[in-house]
Amino acid sequence: MDEAIAGELRLADPAVRASRAEAARLLHPDFVEVGASGRRWTRDEMLAELPEMAGSSEDGPRYEISGLTGTQLATDVVHLTYESVIAGRRARRSSLWRRRSCPEGAGWQLYHHQATPTDGGRDMGRVPDAGSSGS
Repeated sequence: MDEAIAGELRLADPAVRASRAEAARLLHPDFVEVGASGRRWTRDEMLAELPEMAGSSEDGPRYEISGLTGTQLATDVVHLTYESVIAGRRARRSSLWRRRSCPEGAGWQLYHHQATPTDGGRDMGRVPDAGSSGS
């Protein structure tokens, strides 16, 4: 669990985001992301564009992460959830990390990531009270 959390935090580090080699070590060969925009990213697409994305510059906006928690789903799979803010944009995030042991490299790698934008003001997970319109 601790290694997956450390990996997630490293991916928010501008130095790692700006380095294709560093980011590649953390992304599983079958990595897929569904971003806050709804776009589906493959590993190759993410590695190509990550250095130019928000949060990839030492003097630009940085990811603020809160509420990071994890659950071990299997001996080699960890599910992490948290909230992020970057440049005023909030999102709820979910990551699946898988442990690999192969000649190319061993350790925990990000297998799947999903970001869901939130408005930051309402509790998006709140169930409306009976009789209310929920809006």
